Amino acid sequence: MSNSTLSYNPGFEPSEEQVDEHLTPEDLDLDQEDEKVQAAEKKVLKEEVWREIILTSNGRDKAFKIKWELNLVQRLTSTASGLSFTRKLLLLFNWLHPLTIIRAQQAVPYSSEPSESSKGQEKAKSFLHTALYAPPPVLLELVSACADDVATFARLGLIGKRVGASAEKFADWCFFFSTLVSLVENGVERQMITSLQAEVEGRMYNESMTGGSAKSKPKASKFDEKELSRLQKQDYWLQVTRAKLAMDLIFVSYDVFHLKRGKTQMQAFSGLASAILSTAKLFEKHKNQLVKSLLSSH
Repeated sequence: MSNSTLSYNPGFEPSEEQVDEHLTPEDLDLDQEDEKVQAAEKKVLKEEVWREIILTSNGRDKAFKIKWELNLVQRLTSTASGLSFTRKLLLLFNWLHPLTIIRAQQAVPYSSEPSESSKGQEKAKSFLHTALYAPPPVLLELVSACADDVATFARLGLIGKRVGASAEKFADWCFFFSTLVSLVENGVERQMITSLQAEVEGRMYNESMTGGSAKSKPKASKFDEKELSRLQKQDYWLQVTRAKLAMDLIFVSYDVFHLKRGKTQMQAFSGLASAILSTAKLFEKHKNQLVKSLLSSH
């Protein structure tokens, strides 16, 4: 039995803000019942995990976001505004991530003896063609990150405020649509994971009906138990991601649809909940990475 029939790897590229917190199947493939894994987990201190989180720009972003939302709850609006601006500065040039993906997919057409001008035209056309046919989440992230940077530069006084305000509105709409796309992708992932779970559970049930003892349990059955545990863990974190995306959708909906009633309280609650859920995913990811590094060093 090959592992490929039971392994599921998402086919979309997470956004730069999601890269650090995105939990892949490889991040969740630790066998929690393995004695070596349990021993390594005991050696990993929480302080080490938090240090690794803060070393990443996304981790620092989440730290400021949690503090910002808490300040909103306490109505410390001036401090909240400053921390919000700091978050924007930390996320400058995030468009480099989707740009790298698009450039990697770009194929420059060959010709026998192209001139310098034709080379430039071919490259420009090739990049434009690749960008237009890039996956929607990647394209959305590219334009959204560019708009975010324009809005941030406007707040720094480098460009006009009117341009910055328009860019901020455009970035909000991009965030709204990218969140909807992520929710759809999350639903597709969960459907695939639950179908794999049903497949493994059905096979385990059939094996249990054969009446084999625990000592004579075949290797395939033990593999199925580990695979089921891994799939259940993946499904759990997909549900956490869905809750986080739902909070993001609530938050940005107040901005794009200009909702006024309860805006401060709802954005404070949804923003704080989103930041906490994102931080939980980051913590799990970095903890597992530290455990793996300990296991590989022995």
